This record gives sequence, structure tokens and C-alpha cells, in this order.
Amino acid sequence: MEFHEKLQELRKSRGLTQEELAEALYVSRTAVSKWESARGYPSIDSLKEISRYFSVTIDDLLSGEKLLSIAEKENQSNIRSMCNLLLGIVDLCVFLLLVLPIYPNTIDGYIYSVNLFAYAETTSRNLIVYWMVFLALIVTGVVKVILTQLKIEKKQNLITFFSMGLSILAVVLLALTREAYAATVIFLLFVIKVILLLKYIKISG
Repeated sequence: MEFHEKLQELRKSRGLTQEELAEALYVSRTAVSKWESARGYPSIDSLKEISRYFSVTIDDLLSGEKLLSIAEKENQSNIRSMCNLLLGIVDLCVFLLLVLPIYPNTIDGYIYSVNLFAYAETTSRNLIVYWMVFLALIVTGVVKVILTQLKIEKKQNLITFFSMGLSILAVVLLALTREAYAATVIFLLFVIKVILLLKYIKISG
């Protein structure tokens, strides 16, 4: 007997509807419907709840091979979520480019290091572009973190693509305007994002 058949049998033996079982397991009715129609399997945590609720072992519900498959998929999903979260956090680190004293300012013949708020050695147009790119990256990071925490996978790849494009633009922009320290910081952040993205692709592939 397959898992979906066993679950249906256990539910009906208790005289429960799918909605009542869903409430008992703290999941949605759609999830229970999906499991019972063989369109998916519960997570390890949900399997534990089912096992506890019906007083059966997980081995009674699933074969060892299927259980290993579910655990592997869940592990891959967790790693993908972690990569997405870290990608968002790296973009949030762009805030450092606003507050770190990495921009040269000449005052009375002396060169001082100042943050972007006090930077006056470049053109106003450059400053506007810096602010726009940096703030766009920070906002992208915020969105990425929120979507990851809410486990919303839709549009994650699009946001990642947009984030990588912004980082490349920032590296090129700062290099062309000879902002050496800022260019170094944004390049290092970009390298970290590339490593995380390669890890994500490897797991997804």
C-alpha cells in the first residue's frame, strides 16, 4: 500500500475530514489533499506529526528508500533557502559603502577619508548614480531576505538575476570613476555572491 492510501485509511479510520486532519497536523487542507492524491509527500516534520497523531511509526508510513529521498530533497531545499538568504544579506552589506570612510576628500591640502554622506570630491551626477545603485542593491537584499523568510520561491531567480546585474554595474561604475576602495569592497561582495550562486545552481541542478 502506498503512502497516500495509508494516509487516507488512517484518516477515515478516525472519521476525519481532510480539513480536520489538516488542523490537527498544523498544515493546510491543500497539503493533505496533495498527499492523499499522490501529488507529493509531507516534509520530515509533517511525517513526524502524522506518526505521532496516528500512533504509527514513520517506517509504517513510508519505505526507507522513499524516506531517504524526501530527506535529501528537504536538505537541498534548505540549502537553496540558505543560499537565497545569504545572497540577500550580502546585498544588505552594500550599506557599508554608504557609511565606511573609503572616499577621499581633500580639505586644506590634506586628503581625508570620508563616507558617502560627506563625499564631495566627485561630480554630483556620480554621487546620484552611486546612491541609486547602492540603494537599489540594499532594497533588493531586503526583498530577497523577506521572500526567503516567507518561503516564497516565485520570482527569486528574477531577483537574483537583477541583483547580479546591479553588482556588475556597481563594480564597473566604481572602477571607471576610480573609486578604488569602494570598487574593491563591491567586487568582494560580488565574488561572494558568485560563489553562493554557483552553490545554488549545483544544488538545483
